[in-house]
Amino acid sequence: MTIPEMISQSGMLTVLGMGVVFSFLVILIAFMKLIEIFVKVTGIDKDAKTASSAATVAASPGLDQAVIAAIAAAINEKQKN
Repeated sequence: MTIPEMISQSGMLTVLGMGVVFSFLVILIAFMKLIEIFVKVTGIDKDAKTASSAATVAASPGLDQAVIAAIAAAINEKQKN
């Protein structure tokens, strides 16, 4: 095998390898977008945020009711946006 043939073969192998990696990345990005759409449609992200934020507010001792109401209103406003 001559040097030009080896260089040609190595170039072809490099292009093939980069093509495989690029294809995998495109598939990975498409899959992640599908999961994002699925999570938004099912509302999984909002249920987890509401439960964790409510537990955080309820677990904080020493807050008076006005502060708790203000925090809850701010959380509800943020989730609507």
